[in-house]
Amino acid sequence: MSEAEAEAVAACIAESSLGPIQGKVKNDVVLFSGVPYAAAPVGDLRFKAPQAHAGWQEVRAATKFSPAAPQLPGGGMTDASPVRWDEDCLYLNICTPALDNRKRPVLFWIHGGAYRSGQGAVPWYDGAEFAKNGDVVVVSINYRLGALGFANLKRFGEAYANSGANGTLDQIKALQWVNDNIEKFGGDPKQITIAGESAGAFSVGTLMASPESEHLIHRAIPQSGAGHHTMPAATAEIVLDQLLKVLEVEDLEGLLAVDAETLLHAQAKVEEIAAKGGIPELSGVMPFYPSEENAAIPVSPIEAFKAGAGGAIDVLVGTNKDESSLFFTPKQLDTSDKVEASVQRLGGDQSLIAVYQEKFPDATPYELAVQIQTDYSFRVPAVRMAEARLNASASGRTFMYMFAWESRAGYLKSTHALEIPFVFNNLSKAGVNAFIGPGELPQEVANEMHQCWIDFIVTGEPGWSQYDESSRINKWFDSQSQLVNDPDDGKRQAWQGIR
Repeated sequence: MSEAEAEAVAACIAESSLGPIQGKVKNDVVLFSGVPYAAAPVGDLRFKAPQAHAGWQEVRAATKFSPAAPQLPGGGMTDASPVRWDEDCLYLNICTPALDNRKRPVLFWIHGGAYRSGQGAVPWYDGAEFAKNGDVVVVSINYRLGALGFANLKRFGEAYANSGANGTLDQIKALQWVNDNIEKFGGDPKQITIAGESAGAFSVGTLMASPESEHLIHRAIPQSGAGHHTMPAATAEIVLDQLLKVLEVEDLEGLLAVDAETLLHAQAKVEEIAAKGGIPELSGVMPFYPSEENAAIPVSPIEAFKAGAGGAIDVLVGTNKDESSLFFTPKQLDTSDKVEASVQRLGGDQSLIAVYQEKFPDATPYELAVQIQTDYSFRVPAVRMAEARLNASASGRTFMYMFAWESRAGYLKSTHALEIPFVFNNLSKAGVNAFIGPGELPQEVANEMHQCWIDFIVTGEPGWSQYDESSRINKWFDSQSQLVNDPDDGKRQAWQGIR
């Protein structure tokens, strides 16, 4: 190694509480990949809360991304390909402009994937543009997913009392690591913005509401998620009964003996049973979502917000106009009868449908279904989160947005997850074209959205007025962005008593 090469390596070494770490320069920023923040949750630690890592003495290379949490490929556009995974998955990644004492704002990103897929190493989450354009340190994390992260095993003893929220506890452990260490990487532990999309946004809401973590958070950006996506402990017990039945095991020893691949396929079988109505106690969540009545999630996040939890945190919350186009096709919901049946499963009736028919008089049955399901799963929870903060007189500011730029690919329109590469200013990354469709990249929309996120992360203000009950103002991001007063009028009232 030449003297210049040795100097370059030394310039990418940072001290952490666990030991020295070596990163590398990439795209004009310093990147640390695969940094452990907790002990491997394997062997006797499987299904238990994350434990402290033993640390190391010599310089540890952090130049390659770690394996993802165990997961099966799905049938969607965003999770169709197999990934490299391992039960030893509790790692994070850091992208920083420089290793100095600047104390920059920090973006702590939590990936989505329905709590069953995803990882922090997805190219769409590359934080280089935030680092270069906003002088922001970006952290992305892995956390346990599916049954390994959220199966509630409290019936098996005190050691598993919090197992229904182990994935959440992983996130808290990573957040604590960042609070303890980020100054060594050019960041400021007093300026941490947690953000995420879909299940990542559900996680943001849960962390904001948790007594274990709200004090670690200064700003939050839940994208397409809020505070409705946890389940009562009793429901989690029913899910566990189904899992044990599918696995044909009866006790903890049998569950611990099952290999991860077998457990994943059993998890998928339970999800299939739930999708066919076999677990009617589930309401608006999938079988292996976080459960309540534990140290991390004492009550549902939305109820915690109503009581004032997370009230000091500045929040930028919003959704995409046509989220649910990602989850079903026009052929699946092509008649009014099918739409009515789907609405009944959500707890609504013909009067709810009538509101949407009035709002969207030219919509096909499929287009109506997309709007109704979008609002049930994403938009109404976001509005309820904002309302809860207003009613609790939160000292933190609340801002709302709507992403309305429409994909040119098929029927997707402003679909779920489409805003992510705009936020990160990563329109050229692999896979984005399939979402955006043919034609010129909408770089001007990305520039605007990316800058608003930077402004919020740095100052707590994205560039428009706070959400309040008089105007309910939203920033609509599109080729021609605009401010819209109360875009949910009529619809939000129709969901009262349902969502």
